[in-house]
Amino acid sequence: MTTAIITATYSADFERCAFLCETMEQRLRGDWTHYLLVADVDRQKFSVLEGKNRKVIIESEIFPFWCRSFPDPISKRHARVWLTPFSRPLRGWHAQQLRRMAIARHINEDILLTLDSDVVIVRNFDLDDLGDADAMRFYRKEEAFTDQMQEHLLWSKNAGQLLGITEPLISRTDYITTFIAWRRDTVCDLLDHIEEQNKCHWMRAVVQHAPMSECMIYGRYVDEVHLGKNHLPTEHSLCHVLWDENTAEPNQDGLRSFLRKMTNEQVSVGIQSFVGIPMDDIRNVIKETYPT
Repeated sequence: MTTAIITATYSADFERCAFLCETMEQRLRGDWTHYLLVADVDRQKFSVLEGKNRKVIIESEIFPFWCRSFPDPISKRHARVWLTPFSRPLRGWHAQQLRRMAIARHINEDILLTLDSDVVIVRNFDLDDLGDADAMRFYRKEEAFTDQMQEHLLWSKNAGQLLGITEPLISRTDYITTFIAWRRDTVCDLLDHIEEQNKCHWMRAVVQHAPMSECMIYGRYVDEVHLGKNHLPTEHSLCHVLWDENTAEPNQDGLRSFLRKMTNEQVSVGIQSFVGIPMDDIRNVIKETYPT
């Protein structure tokens, strides 16, 4: 099966994205094309990363005309804001989720493998190990959300409403990780289903059900509408993720400690940019721990 590796990114993550590209070329095996999904204003900056197996796709090529980004006139934290006639202003993390869903109707590969800019591939991995036409690896972890995880429960509720699922409206199953594979044909079926349920363009429906998680939308669709067809569930993620600053000290020793906790099955690490570990430290520790 052919694989489209999807990275929705932006200018502030350029250096991280460049390191991801470097480690992909060193470690990944199989038939893949890497798509960098960026805002139109970031096209030129990321074009230097294009090559035989890597392409830059801008939003105006995959978004409807009524969803565009503009400089944010009031926020010092957010450089841009996405405006639509159907929702409150959207931020960059919303746009990145929408790009990952939208790209399915514009490419032909069998698998969509999402790798965020802050992911680093540290072990060799053959993309054929994601599965085949009959059963693709599908991350899900039952009863993962506690009552204290209100944001996650809201994402699940909004996904249920979007998909027309009423029993249960809220699922406690977690589908959120990085280094996550989707079937492209299933994503296209999902978008068709959203349009049928909501009687409008799928993106209009999704932004009206914000806040959202694209992983929750896909996961609940596969489990509760698609009934798991052609998906092989696993609760083991292929990526060891440093989600927040409480996980490790934001320095080289903290990163080394974090890497020692990787399982044998995990082939990548995700180091959230807001944790504050300098990019030079990430490069040095990764190359020291996992030399090529």
